[in-house]
This record gives sequence, C-alpha cells and structure tokens, in this order.
Amino acid sequence: MKRKIIALMTAFLTLAFMFGAKVSADTIKIVSDSTYAPFEFKDSDQVYKGIDVDIIKKAAEISGWDYKMTFPGFDAAVNAVQSGQADALMAGTTVTKERKKVFTFSDTYYDTKIVIVTRKQDKITKYSQLKGKTVGVKNGTAAQSFLEKHKDKYNYKIKSFDTGDSMYNSLESASVDAVMDDKPVAQYAINQGQNLRIEMNGEPIGSFAFAVKKGSKYEYLIKDFNKALKQMKADGTYDEIMAKWISSDDKKADTATAKGTGDATAKAKPVKDSYKIVMDSSFAPFEFQNDAGKYVGIDVDLIKAIAKQQGFDIKTENPGFDAALNTVQASQADAVMAGMSITDERKKIFDFSDPYYTSNTLLAVRKGSDVVSYKDLKGKKVGAKNGTASYAFLEKNKDKYGYSLKSFDEASTMYDSLNSGSIYALMDDEAVLKYAIKQGRQFETPIPGEKSGEYGFAVKKGSNPELIQMFNNGLAALKKSGKYDKIVNKYLSDNEKDSKSGTGVDESTIFGLLSNNYKQLLSGLGTTLSLAILSFALAMIVGILFGMMSVSPYKTLRVIASIFVDVVRGIPLMIVAAFIFWGIPNLIESITGHQSPINDFVAGTIALTLNGGAYIAEIVRGGIEAVPAGQMEASRSLGISYKTTMQKIILPQAFKLMLPNFINQFVISLKDTTIISAIGLIELFQAGKIIIARNYQSFRMYAILAIMYLVIITLLTRLAKRLEKRIN
Repeated sequence: MKRKIIALMTAFLTLAFMFGAKVSADTIKIVSDSTYAPFEFKDSDQVYKGIDVDIIKKAAEISGWDYKMTFPGFDAAVNAVQSGQADALMAGTTVTKERKKVFTFSDTYYDTKIVIVTRKQDKITKYSQLKGKTVGVKNGTAAQSFLEKHKDKYNYKIKSFDTGDSMYNSLESASVDAVMDDKPVAQYAINQGQNLRIEMNGEPIGSFAFAVKKGSKYEYLIKDFNKALKQMKADGTYDEIMAKWISSDDKKADTATAKGTGDATAKAKPVKDSYKIVMDSSFAPFEFQNDAGKYVGIDVDLIKAIAKQQGFDIKTENPGFDAALNTVQASQADAVMAGMSITDERKKIFDFSDPYYTSNTLLAVRKGSDVVSYKDLKGKKVGAKNGTASYAFLEKNKDKYGYSLKSFDEASTMYDSLNSGSIYALMDDEAVLKYAIKQGRQFETPIPGEKSGEYGFAVKKGSNPELIQMFNNGLAALKKSGKYDKIVNKYLSDNEKDSKSGTGVDESTIFGLLSNNYKQLLSGLGTTLSLAILSFALAMIVGILFGMMSVSPYKTLRVIASIFVDVVRGIPLMIVAAFIFWGIPNLIESITGHQSPINDFVAGTIALTLNGGAYIAEIVRGGIEAVPAGQMEASRSLGISYKTTMQKIILPQAFKLMLPNFINQFVISLKDTTIISAIGLIELFQAGKIIIARNYQSFRMYAILAIMYLVIITLLTRLAKRLEKRIN
C-alpha cells in the first residue's frame, strides 16, 4: 500500500513539474537592475518604472511577448542570464568587447556619457579645476576607469562607493567635492530637484543594449527587440519615453516624489483600516488647541479634508514636534504633519509629499522700534528657535550684521523675552508671527521676509507610499476646488473674525483663563496624579527590593543592586523616558521586523518607576545602615536568624527613619512628571504649554500652574506627615 502511495505521489509531482516547466517556458524571464534611475527604479508607489521598463513593455506589446520582468540588481541579473535562470537582460548594460563574448546584444537604444557632477553652489567647467579635490565614483563603472586613468594628470583624489545613494549623500555633505556618474542618472537627479549641477559635456563611454546569453535558444528575442525598437523610433514612442525620464528642462519627471505630482481626479487605495497621523502640540496657526480644548489649525483641517476627499480613515495625535518625528521614526505612527520644512537632511529619513505651504521667515521687533534693516541690529541680541530656518539664517549672517544670537526651545518663551526686553528682536515663521500679532502681541515686522522653505507631509522612508500618493491627490483636489485657499485664509486672513475661533471669553485675566481652560487643566492634572501615584507605588516595590539586596550578606546581590542604582541614577530621566518610548521599539523592530509601540503613559510610568526605584533603594539602604550595627550582632549572638532579626528588630526602626525621605521622594516624583512631557504625554505642565501656544498668556498661565502644583504638593505633604505621626 505504501509503495502505491509513493508511486502515485511521484507521478503527480512529475506531471506538476512538467506542467510548471511548460508554463515558465512560455513566459520570457527578463531581469534588470534594482536601483539605476532613470532606467529602472522603484518609486514611492512600490512599482518599478523607468526607461528600460517602458521600452521592454512597448517591445513586448509590439512583439507579442508574454514576459515577466524582475529586478534582482545588476550583478545578480547578469549571473542569472549566464546561468540560464533568466532569459534576457535589460539593465542599462553597456556593450563591450568582453561582454560580447558572453552575450548577444541588440541594436543599442541609448548612447551614454559620464559627467562630472557638483553641488549647485560649486562650478567646475574643466578637469584642471579638480586639482587637490576629492572625486567620488561607483565601483566597477566606466567612470571609475576614466578617473583612475587621468588622476595623475589632473591631481585629484578618488573615493569609491558601492551605491549611488551613498555617493550622492557624500557630495551633499561635502565629504567629496564632485562625483562622476552616467549623465542620464545625474540629469534625472537634477530633474528631481537635487542640489546638483552639470557644467561639462562629459565623456562618451558606450551604448546600452538588450542582451541574451550567447548561443541560447532566446537569440530570436534580439531580432524581435530590434524590430520593435525601429518601430518605436519611427512612430515617436521612443522619443516620448526618453523625454519622460531624462528631459533636460526644469520640468520634473512624473514620479510621486516630484513637486505637483498629485492627480486631482485620482484616488489611491489605502492598505490600512486607519492611519495614525502625529502632529505638533503648539504651533499656531498650523496646530493648536482652541478655547474648547479641540485641536484646530491649517494642518489639522488640511489632513482631515484630504482624508475625506480620498476616502481613508485617520486618527490624529498631538505629542509635540520632536516627539512626533521620533514616533514616526520608531514606527509608532504612520505619518507626521507638523509644519515640517522639507530639507535634504530630513529627506534621508522621511519620504515627503508635495509641499503644501511655502514658508517665509520674518524679523519681529516691539512696536515703536527704530529697526528698518538688519544693519540696525548691530550690538543687539536676536532670538530664534533651535533647529529652524530662522536660526540658520541668523547664524549665517550674525558676523555680517554684528548682532548676537540667543536660541529658544519654544515660541512662547521667545516672544515673552522680546516683550520683556531681554532680546531686541526675534525671527520666526511668517504665519506663526502673524497669528501671534493677531492674538495681541505688540510686535511689528519692518523688514521683508526671507524665503525659508516648504512644508510637507511625511512618512518614514520606504513606508506607506500609498499615504503619500493619497495626500498628493487630495491636496491637488483641494487646490482645484478652492477649499485649500479657504482653509489657509481661515487662519491667516486679515479678517480677525475669520482668523479666530472659540467662545469669545477674554483670556487676558486669570479668571478668563481658568473659566475657559479648566477642563484641559483638570485633565492634565488627572494624568499627572495618576502617573505620580502609580509610578511611586511601583518604585516603592522596586526600591525596597534593591535596597534589601544592597545590605544582603551575599556579595552577588549587593553588586547587582549597586549596578542598578549607579546606572539609573547616572542617566538623566528625560533620556531614560526617550529610550523606553522610542529606542526600545526601534530596537525590537530592527531585530524582529515587527512594530512594537509603547504607550506614552506606560513609557512614562516605567521611566519614573526606575528613576524613583533607584533613589528609594538608597533610602532603604541608608535607613537600615542607620540602625546601630550592634543590634544585628546582639540578635544573631542570641541565635535569632538573619531573616527574623531584619523583620522584628532592624526594619521597624529603619522604616521610621526612612518615612520622611519616602515623602520627599514622592514630592520629587510628582514634580518629575513634567519631564515626561518630552515624549508627548499631555500632563499638567504640557496642558499649560498648549494653552499658552493658543493665547500667548504665558505669565498668567505659568502662575496658574505654579499655584496648582503648590496646592497639590502642600496637601499631599501634609497628608503624609499626618500619616507619619500616626505611625510614630
């Protein structure tokens, strides 16, 4: 019976193999490079495209081929054809004498050159200008051979790279002065808006062709290809393909990453039930809380309108700018929309949408100031927020105009400093400044603005390409319908009624602030108390455990306790919280390939627990060691065990000594909750900052927060002292 089953299975597998071979024999397997734009590359929609892809598609249509095209990379593609695992090669392959011994080539379809490429701000028009400079080139290319051949003649240094990305990144960062690459590749990069230029005609190095293994049964494909190529050139299809990808004018190629790529009539298909979008928490007028505690702003309204127009669901959160960026990088959110400028540095980490807002930076001074130009700032102190285009501009020009520069972490503090006179002027985004002036800030902007860049919607590089496409399509549709202008004008219009929203309560008084914002403040207070109480309770368990270990008669336990205390106390609490919230999920994803987000409240609780536990461990150790050592010795000499001695004699006395310190540590833990706002948790302090971002009443709001903390801590301290008296 077993033999019959085995025989039947063998026959079935043989037939399946023969059938499968027949199917694959009818399908031409064409292999290509994986990253050689504009000839073949995978765009943000995760679909391969380019010159080679389009030519093969058209040739197959003309010749009646049933083909499958895969993109294993150039070397793997060449080897696949040589070993018979693939039938043909279309990968920007240069025809050479050596390759003709192995492959049969078609008529050439592109004559290529290699060119010297520099950054826009540099200009090299002849090779002699490369003297003493470093030139980058990819390994194994004709460009590398050319540079090696002429390096002694022109006295430049050569730096080799394995990939084009790393080479161009090095050029961008100025670690090389120029690079040499195929002209169509460099031209395509320029068409995509890269900071590059070509000033030399270049060196002709050969021509690209379609190829099959020499002597194989697929040589008929060469005849088909030649016939199709001839037809494409005759009917204009060939020229259309070339113009599409390597047109030398300023028009961008048709890719999802170029500007203005959205199709107002198209709708991309979402691949998730819902997308999590994170935003800044206090960047009016782009995102801020209105009087009712609801987030509004240009970014908020735009993303909601785009999601509705494109038909995908979103969930928005507002952890703050830095926290939002880190959350997307840690794969804990799908995208960030936070008035984020599109920069070359950020493009290395994020994939950006089409720009949705062009920003300018403006210099602001107090009303009545005599400043009319940057020269009038000589000897003055000027403020700007860290990491912004404003800061970069002021840093670049401070020696020219003779002012000093002071950095700030947030707008409200910077604006208060201008009000108080601790700085003479400040520079910030035009939209933010206009909004602040509408809210009553007594500022004026005497100098025309400086163009600072463009804002974009972003996802983690290589992820959620459909989200970028949906955003671009939706943005195009909103602009076409006029809804985009309505959203922007709602917040930036000169009409004060259009630019404000809320209940109309006067927030320039303490009573107005409280009556209009008490719900947000109470919500933040609830989070603060929950975080403090829960983390302190857990810290007591951790601290007592490690504290007992630190006085254990066993050396191993003492060493472990000592390491725990030293490590946790030696790292700032903010870094511990950031590592738990962003670092650990990133680490887990890099190991397992799966996203493992941690809730911000949970991360904050863990961070405060570890931090409090380390200090409580020292309190426990100190309390136990404060009990005279003779008591332990006397007890043990009477034959009482170590465990019983600790329970009955040492710990009761030590606890009374520890109690005041426990109370003090709880107060510290309550205050430390403000640090957890760095990871985006909306506790009491962060709630106050969000309210300030809307109304700019920083002095009054910080006074309210100070009083709230004072009342809560005083009540809890007195309650703890009453408990201490009862125990004593």
